[in-house]
Amino acid sequence: MTDPEFMDRAESVLSAVEACCDRINDESQVDIDNQRVGAMVTLVFSNSSQIVINLQKPLHEIWLAARSGGYHYKFNSELWTDTKGQGEFFANLSHYASEQAGCPVVFKA
Repeated sequence: MTDPEFMDRAESVLSAVEACCDRINDESQVDIDNQRVGAMVTLVFSNSSQIVINLQKPLHEIWLAARSGGYHYKFNSELWTDTKGQGEFFANLSHYASEQAGCPVVFKA
């Protein structure tokens, strides 16, 4: 994958995360404040916990940091998958965000 291809795919992930936060805030009691600075999105939950998602252009990876740890995702021609075989980005983000929000939330592409 070229750098421009990575940036196009990865930027669409960050945009989808932001759009999902807006949808979750509109459709539920969950309050997720999302803040974007360049290639990084920070999700702040009502209990002050955070999830940070940022792009690692040199490695062509998306990094996610949650309470449970740090995770790296690479695009495998269809999905962004964890480099240690621990699942798909949006499914994992939904899981970690649900843990931190204290109720189910769903993120999707």
